[in-house]
Amino acid sequence: MSAYLHLRAVPAPALRNSPAWLERLFASDAETVRHRVGRCHEEVLDECCLDQERIYTGAPPDGPGDRPQAQVVLGGRPVLRTDRRKPPLLVLTAAQARRVAGFLERTDFDALWDSARDGLLPRYGGVGAEPETWCAFATTHRELRAFYAYTAECGDAVVKWRSKA
Repeated sequence: MSAYLHLRAVPAPALRNSPAWLERLFASDAETVRHRVGRCHEEVLDECCLDQERIYTGAPPDGPGDRPQAQVVLGGRPVLRTDRRKPPLLVLTAAQARRVAGFLERTDFDALWDSARDGLLPRYGGVGAEPETWCAFATTHRELRAFYAYTAECGDAVVKWRSKA
């Protein structure tokens, strides 16, 4: 069973603080959500999403105590689900999404990789597999950067849901 992290960006004015409303964002396909709330775009990360977070947590903060990178993959304000046994949904406001977009735009992936590679490579086949591993993480970084850039441009909020498939 693989874990996936779904990120959906929706117009900030449409966002509700209701667990049931947030769950419905993921009960429907993106086109249905787009019709219901006016706009929706998404990104889906595979089971490596937890390891992708390792790339960002080693990044230097923008300023004292300022760590927007912690919001990139796993972060956000938790909203407990109607079924409390399930992991919470995570919400980023439009302002937080803009900060993440700015962080991703300014950040040099190679510098992030250099700080995380020693912890990641053993999990993905060692030094011999570094080119493929680097490529997979760099691709996800580019996809996240594009997702958050578009999200920030639209002024959208982001809702995240971890699923098993």
